[in-house]
Amino acid sequence: MIRHIVFFTAKRPEDRDTIRTGLELLKDIPHSLRLEVAENFATDPIPGPSPDVVVYGEFADEAQLAAYKAHPLYQQSIAHVRPLRELRIAADFTADG
Repeated sequence: MIRHIVFFTAKRPEDRDTIRTGLELLKDIPHSLRLEVAENFATDPIPGPSPDVVVYGEFADEAQLAAYKAHPLYQQSIAHVRPLRELRIAADFTADG
């Protein structure tokens, strides 16, 4: 299984909800085992920057992840979110077990 985690920060705090709404489009893509979009609580006691919104997905394999990223809703989400985000950090990795 592949886990896909993406962290987003907003250029402006007032855009956080709009970013989350744009990322919620990803939930309608049928190519994931699990997909969640959530706002960060930002309660970590260690000071430093933290993301505003997180996308977490699980995929059976690289082909399923590629199909997810090729879906038209993925492109629609990017078009909605990219102008509002400051930073995007993504990680894809194989889950143990």
